[in-house]
Amino acid sequence: MKNFFTQIPIVAPTPTPFKDDEVDYQKLSSNIEKWLTTSISGFVLGSHGGEEFHLSNEEKKIIIDTVVQTNNKNRVIIGGIETPSPKVALNLIDDYANRGVDYVRIRIPQRDRKGDKFSEGVVDYFEKILKDSVLPVIVIHQPRTSLDPDVTAEDLGLISQLDRVVAYIISLNFRWETIVPKVLSEDVYLWTCNGSLLFPGASIGATGACLFFGNWAPEKCREIIRLTIDGNYLEAIKLQETLISADYIGMTRGVAALKYGLNLLGYEATVPRSPTKPLSFSDQDLIKKSFIRASILK
Repeated sequence: MKNFFTQIPIVAPTPTPFKDDEVDYQKLSSNIEKWLTTSISGFVLGSHGGEEFHLSNEEKKIIIDTVVQTNNKNRVIIGGIETPSPKVALNLIDDYANRGVDYVRIRIPQRDRKGDKFSEGVVDYFEKILKDSVLPVIVIHQPRTSLDPDVTAEDLGLISQLDRVVAYIISLNFRWETIVPKVLSEDVYLWTCNGSLLFPGASIGATGACLFFGNWAPEKCREIIRLTIDGNYLEAIKLQETLISADYIGMTRGVAALKYGLNLLGYEATVPRSPTKPLSFSDQDLIKKSFIRASILK
């Protein structure tokens, strides 16, 4: 576990390929084999990038089994969990563990905007899960809006001290997240979350990343963090700037852009599942140009 986290891990949400709107497990397996030829550190299953809300529970299980089998313990596999119920989360953790998943990534539950307390129940939620979890936990913060966090810094600090919490993934609210390194347990790793926040994230202490850009160019993501850690800030900023255009298109166009970019790189990512629309022709051209600018595509 320690070795994985000290190698500047770059993990990414794994997209789900479809054929005639049905999950294409053969293409998924082929994509995993291709990623295994890159420097990507691991696969995150059950995430927005994998179109989790467009998949049935049975499809999610087969996806996990397919990736575990194809991966053959070469890279880390992380199972995504989003539920306000500790009981449901623990059931999922047990199932993931039985299927060969290595870690779980749990989203901080979105707080009740009508409640009086800012983050009521968040620490209790993680205490109940960590008490019985058979897998180490990576905590991720993804509030509804980037300027409206679902947890206080103080509560996040308490969560980070719970046994088996191994990493925390920051949100897009970078201004708020700058306080996190001051409250985070020294035993918990800090990861950044976005292709445009690789340098800023590393500048406040991030030593890894969980981001869809990792599907496209894991080594470039890792290099920005490495350069920043080594103090080569000008080089890190220069490399960071080349990724911003591609990352912006990806963040604003979502999974359609993620998949189209992968198709350009030789993967069989196909298109999103209905009702999500494929990327428009004009946006396809933007992705191509941004990839060339980033030296991801010749």
